[in-house]
Order: sequence, then structure tokens, then C-alpha cells
Amino acid sequence: MHTDPATPRLLYGTAWKKAATRSLVAQAITLGFRAIDTACQPRHYDEAGVGAGIADALAAGVARDALYLQTKFTPLAGQDPQGLPYDAAAPLADQVAQSCATSLRNLRTTHLDALVLHSPLPTLSQTLEAWRAMEARVEAGEVRRLGLSNCPDLTMLRAVHDAARIKPSVLQNRFHDKTGYDRELRAYCHAQGIVYQGFWTLTANPHRLAHPTVQGLARRHGRTPAQVFFRYLTQRDVVPLTGTTSAAHMQEDLAIFDFALDPDELNEVDHCLQA
Repeated sequence: MHTDPATPRLLYGTAWKKAATRSLVAQAITLGFRAIDTACQPRHYDEAGVGAGIADALAAGVARDALYLQTKFTPLAGQDPQGLPYDAAAPLADQVAQSCATSLRNLRTTHLDALVLHSPLPTLSQTLEAWRAMEARVEAGEVRRLGLSNCPDLTMLRAVHDAARIKPSVLQNRFHDKTGYDRELRAYCHAQGIVYQGFWTLTANPHRLAHPTVQGLARRHGRTPAQVFFRYLTQRDVVPLTGTTSAAHMQEDLAIFDFALDPDELNEVDHCLQA
């Protein structure tokens, strides 16, 4: 994949992989992925398995500095009470610090390339309290950049950005038509230099992949509809997550940078998404 690991254009997502996490992460890196997304949330992620897969890839010769490792602090509401990665009775700042320490151990690394707040907390005050704790992890040298996830509310994103000492570098949201593909949020991100990452990009958009425009472009370029859609997103400043468990699909995803859509073709897909 032709990209700077500090600013990845495609992420391998590790949710729901369970016992297969280690082997799939190692395979993804071996095939060419250099950006891995996970979370310190045992309910949906095996973060230690992600770390084991990364270790396998490093042992095979991949350099840590070539990788972008992104994980999340998940507030209590998103955790399984039976598998917490931090002390539920601790103050929020300590929960963030404990979660970050757990992630560093799980991923077997001395720093995280990005720490993302998995979702805003119930109030802006609580969200900012968590954000300040995340900023402290950057200041401690454990984290290089911060982000937000599951934040479809532009008012919340703007409030965090305005109040933050260390501004959000990443916004990761579901990418689907029920939110209008986050057009206003994406415009704000573009203006503020925030990288917009989209998940559910294929799962939530089968009707877009089946659209005659996307199908036609796939035939024109000799690619799959999924490749056309992913390439469109990268050219519109969206970083897609792919969580495929298929080696063939991993290779197809990585190959999207071997072609490009011209301006007219990009506009055609724009119209397709607005239909």
C-alpha cells in the first residue's frame, strides 16, 4: 500500500475476530497492511490477539516504525462488566490511564500511534474530562495523536475541538446513508485537518455497490465494485476500514491504490450517493 504509516489511507479493522485475531492480523500485515485499528474492549476485540499478530509480523521482518497502531478507550457503558480492562470504581482519568497501559501491554509497544475515544460520554463535561486524561497520555509520551469515534454530532465534535489543548486528529464513524454520509462532519474535518475514517463502508452500503454507476465503473476499470467504492472514498478523503477475513479480499483492498477514478467518475459516484 502506497502510504505514510503516520497518515494511513486504509485501515485493517480487528473487531469480532475472536480466536482468529492473531492469525488474521499477522496475515493482513504480511500481505501489506500497515495500519491496524483495535480497541481496549474485550466485548468486541481481542486486543492481546492483535498484539500477538503484530509480534508475529515483526518477527518476520516488518519494522514497528512502519506500522500505525490505533486503539480506543471505551467508557464503562460500552464495556462488558465481566471483562473490564480497568477499575470500574476508579476516577475517569485513572480509567483512561489504566486502559492505555493495558493497550500498551496488549499490543507489545512503547507507544500508540492514535488513541481514540470510542464514543462520547453522556455529557460534554464528562467527555472533556476523558479527553483531558487522553491528552495526559500524549504528554506522557505514550500516545502520538487523539481521536473520537461514534460521534455523529457536529456540535459535540466542534465543542471537543474548541476546548482541547491537543486537537482531535481522527474522527471514526459509521459511513452510511442514514447519516447522510456525514457530509457536514466531513467538511468540518477537512477544514480542521481531521482525518475522517469510515467503518461499515461495505456492510452498510450493499445498495451502493449494486448501483449501476458503481457496477459500470467496476467493469470499466476491471475491478470489483468494492474496490471502486473504496478507491472513491480514498479520493474523497475518507479512510476506509476493512475487516475482511479473506486473504483474496485483503489483496483486492490493498490493490485499490493501483488505479484512480478521474474527476468525472468521482462526480458520478457523488451523484450515486445522493440518490
